[in-house]
Amino acid sequence: MSIPGLTAPATTDMPVMHSFKARYRAPSQIGFSQWMASIPLWAILGVCLMLALWPVMALAQTATEDLDQGPIASLLRWIPFIVLQGFVFTLIISFLTMALGTVLGVFLGLGQLSPLRPVAWLSMVITQIFRNSPWLVLLFIVMLSFPFEIVIAGVIIPVPDWLKAVIGLALPVMANISEIVRGAVNSVPTAQWEASESLAFTRRQTLFQIILPQCIKRMIPPWMNWYAILTMATPIVSILGVEEVLNLTRQAIEAENNRPELLVPFYGFVLAIFFVYCYPIARWTVRLERRFAVNL
Repeated sequence: MSIPGLTAPATTDMPVMHSFKARYRAPSQIGFSQWMASIPLWAILGVCLMLALWPVMALAQTATEDLDQGPIASLLRWIPFIVLQGFVFTLIISFLTMALGTVLGVFLGLGQLSPLRPVAWLSMVITQIFRNSPWLVLLFIVMLSFPFEIVIAGVIIPVPDWLKAVIGLALPVMANISEIVRGAVNSVPTAQWEASESLAFTRRQTLFQIILPQCIKRMIPPWMNWYAILTMATPIVSILGVEEVLNLTRQAIEAENNRPELLVPFYGFVLAIFFVYCYPIARWTVRLERRFAVNL
């Protein structure tokens, strides 16, 4: 007896849909760093060449004969001021913002994992509100709602604008760090929670002695990615009058009589120092992400 598919080849005139093997790939948490690290070397050299040639073209159009007043000479005079007083202060703001946002974000992320429903719900709401709010709007809210000075026991304590900027930028950073912590903890296999419970570990002991030590390596790449994003976004505090690199660059151009040929050299230099600082961070972030990747 001939049985199609067993003792004889299967034959059919009906269309057959073959099995489809789906490949799921979780969204990357270091998209900004991956994009920056993927910029080819020829593109970087091309942009640098354009920035280098622009002052020459602008100088030729303005017919400036005094080389001491040229755009390159003016930029060289102001580089120490822009870097030491502007860019360094920008980095200080980014460091303080990332530190404050990380501390608050860790507590907020652990709050989302709390077994107490009100705590978990409140932490989730706070995370989603600040994570999906425009950074500039948060800066204006903090800048206008915080007082200029605080009086404690007759002592007047001033609240500078840069401190308000740190608090305003720390709010969205806090929300995103909260999601990093929550995702890292949830990525640990549940079997480790069950094994810890079978060994009579409390939830606090399990979290701080077993789970979180494993999560640190997984949180480093997205944490570095957000630091790079924060560093690139810090110049928006210049809108609020904070004396950072962008504001001081504008002051330098005004001191040079607002000559149009200075715009590209000065702002191009600011762009270059930001890129030189953030590009190695992006490359390192991608390398660490590949090294600490969890293969499921």
